[in-house]
Amino acid sequence: MEDCRRGEGLDCTDFEKKVRTVLAMKTIAVVGMSPQEDRPSFRVGKYLIEHGYDVIPVRPGGGEILGRPVAASLKEIGRSVDIVDVFRRSEDCEEIARDAIAIGAKVLWLQEEVINQVAGDIAADAGLLFVMDTCLKKMHVKYIGE
Repeated sequence: MEDCRRGEGLDCTDFEKKVRTVLAMKTIAVVGMSPQEDRPSFRVGKYLIEHGYDVIPVRPGGGEILGRPVAASLKEIGRSVDIVDVFRRSEDCEEIARDAIAIGAKVLWLQEEVINQVAGDIAADAGLLFVMDTCLKKMHVKYIGE
């Protein structure tokens, strides 16, 4: 995971710069965020909220997670989103990339073990920053601090 080459073959310096650019953004749609406290998506979403990010949980069925209304899909959010942070199966990511483009997101971020270069190409071709197989929380800890 720490090989510094994510999605576009960036070297370590470029990768750090890219991550720092992403971490300066504030509105994050967490696709696949679970209401279960033991799930990584819940823990990452909670951490991001605790560190000042505006987190929008996205999962079918709606409801509420951590006191925030859940959007059933990216297209149902109804406001601007900077980062689409994905906790879904790799094969779902191409559609998510297209939806991220449709809502005007700036970043498509695929969490650890979520790998789909085609989704990355779709996002990058539309001008989005793209990172895959990397934990947003871990990058925040590494570059910003807890």
